[in-house]
Amino acid sequence: LLTILSLAWIAPAANAVPEPYQAGKHYLELPMPQPVETGDKIELREFFWYGCPHCFALEPSLNTYVKKLPANVRFVRTPGVGSNWMVQAQAYYTFEVLGVIDKVHGDFFKAWHVGNRHMNDMNSIAQFAVEHGVDKAKFIETSNSFGVRMRLEHAKDQNVKFMIDSVPMLVVDGRYLTSPGLAGSEKAAFEVVDFLIKKAASERKTSVPKK
Repeated sequence: LLTILSLAWIAPAANAVPEPYQAGKHYLELPMPQPVETGDKIELREFFWYGCPHCFALEPSLNTYVKKLPANVRFVRTPGVGSNWMVQAQAYYTFEVLGVIDKVHGDFFKAWHVGNRHMNDMNSIAQFAVEHGVDKAKFIETSNSFGVRMRLEHAKDQNVKFMIDSVPMLVVDGRYLTSPGLAGSEKAAFEVVDFLIKKAASERKTSVPKK
C-alpha cells in the first residue's frame, strides 16, 4: 500500500510540464511583492532613465508591445533615480504634470541619444520644453512644484522597494522583474513578460478567497 501511495505522488510530478522560464535565470522574484497602482488590472511597470542607451534602444519595441497588451494589463512608467538621474526624473514628472508627457517623451530620448544633447540641468531641459511649445516660466515653476516633488519622493521609494539597480527593468504585477539583459534579448524579454503576465493572472485568481 505504501508503495502504491508513493507512486501516486510521483506520477503527477513526472507528468508535470516544466515552466519555460525560471526565476533567478530569466526573471527575478521580489522577496516582498509591492502593491500595484492599477487596481484589478495587472501592472506592467518600466523603470528607465533618459540617458540610458539600452532604454532608448528598447523604446520602439516597448511602444509596439504596449499597444498589443491584453485588456487586463495596464502599462505605467517610473523613472530611475540613481545619483546622477534625478534631474531627468524631475523633468519626466514635470512633463507629466503639464500634460505633455506623451508629446515629448520620445523626443527627449531622441534629443539625448541622436542629437547628443545631454541635458543634465533644468535650464537646458527647459529650453527643450520651449522648443516643444511649453512656456519656459511655466516649466520652471512646475518643476519646483509640490506635485512634482511628491512624485519624485514616490519614485525614490519605488526604486528602493523594487530593488532597482539597473535600467531598463520591466516589473510585472509588483512582483516579477525582467529585462533584455536577464532574458537574453529584447524579443526574449517580451516573451518572458508574456509568461509573467499569465502567471500573475493565474495567481490572482487562486488568491481570491472563496465565499
